[in-house]
Amino acid sequence: MSIDYKAEIERLKKKLPVTVVGHFYQRDEVFKMADITGDSLELARKCKVDKNPWVVFCGVGFMGQSVKVIAPEKRVLMPKIACCAMARMIDSSYFDDSVQYMVDRGVPKENILPITYINSDATVKAKVGEMGGLVCTSSNAYKIIEKGLESGKKILFVPDRCLGQNFANSMGLKSCVIGEGECDPKEADVICFNGFCSVHQLFTLDDIEFYRNKYPGILIAVHPECDPAIVDASDFAGSTSQLIKYVQELDPEQKVAVGTEYNLVNRMRPNGNTYVLSSTKPECPTMNETTLEDLYLTLKSIEDGQPINEIVVDAHTVKYANLALSRMLAIK
Repeated sequence: MSIDYKAEIERLKKKLPVTVVGHFYQRDEVFKMADITGDSLELARKCKVDKNPWVVFCGVGFMGQSVKVIAPEKRVLMPKIACCAMARMIDSSYFDDSVQYMVDRGVPKENILPITYINSDATVKAKVGEMGGLVCTSSNAYKIIEKGLESGKKILFVPDRCLGQNFANSMGLKSCVIGEGECDPKEADVICFNGFCSVHQLFTLDDIEFYRNKYPGILIAVHPECDPAIVDASDFAGSTSQLIKYVQELDPEQKVAVGTEYNLVNRMRPNGNTYVLSSTKPECPTMNETTLEDLYLTLKSIEDGQPINEIVVDAHTVKYANLALSRMLAIK
């Protein structure tokens, strides 16, 4: 007999002291089952104040970790512990190598202030926290970098080179990318690790030209994880929540092409005047791993007293990753 996953998920949500959380990039059918939706940091914050002791997080691994770091008392499960490709590009050893790269080129370690994008493993956040650094999101990176510069130190920005370069450009700062051409940390303000988002690398100048030619007057809105050339050629660049706000506040007749993950763009406006800025489908493969069956099985495991895919973060990592996150949250 086949299982009605939606009905079973609803039954289990009513029975259990659990909150189902869904990131904006999740499949529609999974997204609709979530009690709380949003971007990664917003979700972690909401989970912290939520009354339920159990969290089932539909997203990628670093997001479940962020909940565990901010609210270590929670039991956090993930239907799929899918891994963000960008987050996998840097681990604690690569972080150490980046710090050493700067030291070897004349920047003392005590003069380095690391900032990590929230799209990173908890162990990297902990390394950043131990060095006095901070976490940032795509919506507050400008403010965090600006605050960081007040220290007079060099900014080591990990792992997304595009985010680091785009915010440096917007602030009139000089940036360079480790491993990409000549990167002299003594001559740059923001030194970027050479990581990137594979989805946001799909958008090209040809895509922008195509839409501008096909629909005169169309607006182009993109995520700052896109290449700096794409951001420069666009009308607006902003985080997931900022993109949603920008598009929803447009005149309904205003056409807009959006350069970010397909599932999110597809839900922005139902009137047909919103387009995906790509000739291919920019769908995050790891975000789309989670299915209704996975969500059902995870909730059922709580009911059966045998929870699966639980997120565990050691005490040392929680302490210092929380410190890096707390420094960010303290900046208004």
